Amino acid sequence: MIALPPELLPQLGEGLLQLFAVFLRVSAMVSLLPAFGDRSIPTRVKLGIAVAFTLIVSPAVQVPLAEPGLPLMTRVILTEVLIGVALGMALRLFVLALQTAGSIAAQATSLSQILGPAAADPVPAMGYLLTLAGLTLAVLLGLHIRVAQFLIHSYTLFPMGARPAAPDLSQWGVQRIARSFGLAFTLAMPFVIASLIYNLALGVINRAMPQLMVAFVGAPAITFAGLFLLFAGTPLILSVWSDALNAFMVNPLEGTR
Repeated sequence: MIALPPELLPQLGEGLLQLFAVFLRVSAMVSLLPAFGDRSIPTRVKLGIAVAFTLIVSPAVQVPLAEPGLPLMTRVILTEVLIGVALGMALRLFVLALQTAGSIAAQATSLSQILGPAAADPVPAMGYLLTLAGLTLAVLLGLHIRVAQFLIHSYTLFPMGARPAAPDLSQWGVQRIARSFGLAFTLAMPFVIASLIYNLALGVINRAMPQLMVAFVGAPAITFAGLFLLFAGTPLILSVWSDALNAFMVNPLEGTR
């Protein structure tokens, strides 16, 4: 059995304490992270992902901690978990934006009840398709690398053990939710415009020829238009969504006052 020199024991204790503090923030964020923190991912896999990110982030974070004690550990645990959950929920809102955009588009084009998949979250087929495509694109573009950079940068914005002010955190959260729904409506805008034109044209035709069953004529048209817009507009929708996600990970506090 190899005995460690006594002078290395304090350094080993400080290193383990810092590793544990980094793991708290990383694991809280990974539980809500897009693609890596979905419900379909087993818990053991999430734990492995959190450990891997901790080993990557910890050497890049040099945070001097005071002498360990119960008050310090309690404050660090609560603060790091709070910051990790806040950052994870901010990233999860981008997935919610895709799901909301798909729901808006499906409702606007009368496709909300067609080919609905059996998923954990009850979303229309459009929302499920956009969400799956968006997460796949994010992973292919190096989501794991951006997440590691995002975690390292988060210690500059939110220092370890420093509790964020409640008014600032609540205002930041409200702004992120508002921007998420704004992004969802922006992504679904082509479908909303097509639905508006369709309903206006249907109203004019119905007013000109009341005896014509315009619903039977217009239903196939709006269905075809919705499918065509989905086929032609998905690359642009995913491009806008990916740019918004990357911009947030570069500057999470953008627009905060």
